[in-house]
Amino acid sequence: MDATKAITDTVDRFRQRRSAPLVLELDLTDGLIEGPPADPLGALLSMRKTRLADILTGLRRARTDPRVKGLVVKIGGQPIGLAMVQELRSAVTALREAGKRTVAFAETFGEFGQGTVPYYLASAFGEIYLQPSGDVGLTGVSLEQRFVKNALTKLGVDYQVGQRHEYKTAANMFTQDHMTEAHRESAARIAESVIEQIVAGVAEGRRLEPARVRELIDQGPFIGTEAVEAGLVDRLAYRDEVYDEIRDEGDLLLYVGRYAKGPMGIGAKLPKPGEKVVALVHGTGMIRLGRSGRSPLGGGGAMGSDTICAALRSARRDEHVKAIVFRVDSPGGSYVASDAIWREVLLARKAGKPVIVSMGDLAASGGYFVSMGADVIVAQPGTLTGSIGVFGGKPSLERLLDRIGVNSEAVDVGANSGMYSTSRSFSEPQWARINAWLDRVYDDFVGKVAQGRNLDRDRAHDLARGRVWTGADAFGRGLVDELGGLEDALGLARGRAGLPADAPVRTYPRMHPLERLRPPDSSEDKAAAMARVRLEAWGPLTRLAAELGLPMYGPLVLPGWWTIR
Repeated sequence: MDATKAITDTVDRFRQRRSAPLVLELDLTDGLIEGPPADPLGALLSMRKTRLADILTGLRRARTDPRVKGLVVKIGGQPIGLAMVQELRSAVTALREAGKRTVAFAETFGEFGQGTVPYYLASAFGEIYLQPSGDVGLTGVSLEQRFVKNALTKLGVDYQVGQRHEYKTAANMFTQDHMTEAHRESAARIAESVIEQIVAGVAEGRRLEPARVRELIDQGPFIGTEAVEAGLVDRLAYRDEVYDEIRDEGDLLLYVGRYAKGPMGIGAKLPKPGEKVVALVHGTGMIRLGRSGRSPLGGGGAMGSDTICAALRSARRDEHVKAIVFRVDSPGGSYVASDAIWREVLLARKAGKPVIVSMGDLAASGGYFVSMGADVIVAQPGTLTGSIGVFGGKPSLERLLDRIGVNSEAVDVGANSGMYSTSRSFSEPQWARINAWLDRVYDDFVGKVAQGRNLDRDRAHDLARGRVWTGADAFGRGLVDELGGLEDALGLARGRAGLPADAPVRTYPRMHPLERLRPPDSSEDKAAAMARVRLEAWGPLTRLAAELGLPMYGPLVLPGWWTIR
């Protein structure tokens, strides 16, 4: 009897879940991840993390689902980049315009800290609730650069770095003690472009004049009651009060990611046998030769040229794939690795398959290199891109070693065999070779930009010179074709390939679980696209190692990117 009742109750609950009104929920406390990791460790570590693509898919379907009453999102915790925030804002705005209730809740927008970008996200919602003890850290945008040249000089460390050209400021922290004129010009324009976007978004979402939003930014941060009085927040309430307000009895609360993937027949459209699809390839992290991977010690992943090239080849040779969307979120890295990926993009286009690049928070330097050969480049207004340039060099520890009593001797066979040693400076002939390499890389980069973007070479050089642009400014200068996000890129890919608007998307490389376990037969085997776990020397300290000029991925890699959060 008890067993029968348990079965009946289970069936009733299942029926209720199939028919009950839905209030979708999204918790951004732990941030978002771009896409499915290619390496086994990354897949394991991200099993419970929310993916951007799932959120976009779920919110798009929710617009026309009569069961969905609204959306409540908890904002705060792990920072989210500006471009990803703009992807979410667009999806929320579309849901709001479809007549669904949208509610943002935050315990605080910056607890005695910066909260401008999180609040910018919240302003896209129809209602904003704030915990009574919370604040609104709407204070603007600050791009700060530290210069360590004088400190290194005191230690006895000298840097020899060449750059192409004046806006390629990535190494300035080591070679300058202040912002150069070009450095300040570039940073000032980025900050102004970003604040223009934030002001416009907040003004539209909160029905305020842009001039008033500028005034409020200069007056921030705000205590909760002040934020309500200023019209930035609708109500002060605790989480339980918010959820009681937005849910009726019988409403089912469901995470957007669960809604997007099912169960209950809501999940993503799966390709039928032989059906035409759009391939989605994710390229995330610093670009390097070899396979993608991450450290088991943490510190994030990297975009390996072998992995990305194999994924693009697999999509190009699959007769069911009619278009490719290449999602790029990278600050750059190896020139040679970037060039290998660029070549595969061109080969896909030559095979008759349109390639659409969707840029994430960052697609700069090498991140732009791998993108520039696409049919169409789509970026968010807040994407940081461009940085078409190159730099290279090394620190010389000769004086430091002498100061601490370390004597370094070497046996060299070949006049330049020890030129990359950090225990000595470049000789004049060696420095000439470094500059020849820099000229070659820059000329190749600019030439391919001119070719891919249909620009005169002089115009491409004017836009290059190492300068970083926001997506909004890059769009106005022809470096980006469209402003939008991943959903827009997928729509363009379907249109270019003549596919229906609901044509399925398949992530590449696509492999059976057993194929993931076996070694590849050759570099042509799609199993070669699998990433690997790599024991990085610095683990979670990788970024710090870059700041100190320490080798990360083999050759010396110097830092030089901003992330606006």
